[in-house]
Amino acid sequence: MAKMINTKYGYVTPQEAEMDAHLDKWMKRRAKQHGAFSLEKNKEMQYEQIGNSSAKTQFNRQT
Repeated sequence: MAKMINTKYGYVTPQEAEMDAHLDKWMKRRAKQHGAFSLEKNKEMQYEQIGNSSAKTQFNRQT
């Protein structure tokens, strides 16, 4: 039986620990590329959504 390693996900085999580390690095890199941690981008999207919903409401009131 393979020696178990204690990681943040619990006890796993060395191969699983290596795969988890690789996936964690990939996910962080992917999130950084797409601005997942960018507060400015999130604020802009919220304002656009609010603006679109209020425009629809105003259009419905006029008709």
